[in-house]
Amino acid sequence: MLRTRIDLDAIAHNVSLLKKKVAPAQLMCVVKADAYGHGVKEVAPVMARAGADAFGVATFEEAIELRRSGIDQPIAAWIWDSTQEIAEALACRIHIAVPSLVHARRLVESEIPAQVYIKVETGLHRSGVEEANWDATFALLRDAPQVEVLGLMSHFACADEPDNPFNDEQEANFRRALELARAAGLECPVNHLANSPAVLDRPSSHFEMVRPGLACYGLEPIPGLEHGLKPAMTWAASVVNVKPIQPGEGTCYNLTWKAEKPGFLATIPCGYADGLPRNFQGRLKVGIGGKLYPQVGRVCMDQIVVDLGENEYGVEQGDEAIIFGEGGLSATDLAEATGTINYEIICRPTGRTARHFEGGIGHA
Repeated sequence: MLRTRIDLDAIAHNVSLLKKKVAPAQLMCVVKADAYGHGVKEVAPVMARAGADAFGVATFEEAIELRRSGIDQPIAAWIWDSTQEIAEALACRIHIAVPSLVHARRLVESEIPAQVYIKVETGLHRSGVEEANWDATFALLRDAPQVEVLGLMSHFACADEPDNPFNDEQEANFRRALELARAAGLECPVNHLANSPAVLDRPSSHFEMVRPGLACYGLEPIPGLEHGLKPAMTWAASVVNVKPIQPGEGTCYNLTWKAEKPGFLATIPCGYADGLPRNFQGRLKVGIGGKLYPQVGRVCMDQIVVDLGENEYGVEQGDEAIIFGEGGLSATDLAEATGTINYEIICRPTGRTARHFEGGIGHA
């Protein structure tokens, strides 16, 4: 009853568009968090056929799963605890990010052959080797014969604000780190800084590789702009009940909403156990038959209710209801209505949501 439809042809279109835009730079498609909720085992092969040169994930577990699914392209992982086991990831040919001097020491002490990216701090102040430790980290990894430094990586803080001057500062910091790394004897042949908004709007930051995530799934990463991307996910359910309501009658827990005039309500089997937050109450509009209907009353664990008004378009049990996607609010519109970002919205469908895949066969 509750499902996401994943348009693999849309994903192929997006990846192909990005590939052409950044050439000759290589394209690393980010598929962390199960490909942003789209299903990594199904999505990654489509991306590979459409031009992905490499894949990026957050954790070793994600990287190992992706490799064992049959992906042969390079895979990079950048979030790991310096005390955790690394042998399995390295045995699977995972490229490991080094986000601190402590991580670098752990890697060298393991004496296991490794290919790595040094993640340098350029201003986001989240994860990355502090500038005070750049020289020590560069020297330590340079002198470790079993370690091959592929290059540097970092992450923009404000790339979705193209006019923010901090973007220039971060890119300058990255270039300075790269100059120092090469002066220290590291070749750093492949370096990547650009996320989705920088891929689309900041060509100076493309270097030898780019690292888009959101754009691969067709969502616009820069508010107000349009780059020809095609959204790949639709979250849908089936109407399970249509019933009348009279003035003064309410619906759902605590009767926080009451009808002002005679009408009809439709029940949709989606709630906070499925990833639809309780605090979305009153801010969601559900698409049914190409019309938008307001969600009313509490978001329950398993259900929501929408106000059909007089039901002039004849909504009935079994009709498809769109929570976001084609036929309803876009993920971006829903994000704006609920005070969040489209990244979060497409990661929301969980619980009892089943995925259905369309297209994607034989794309070149």
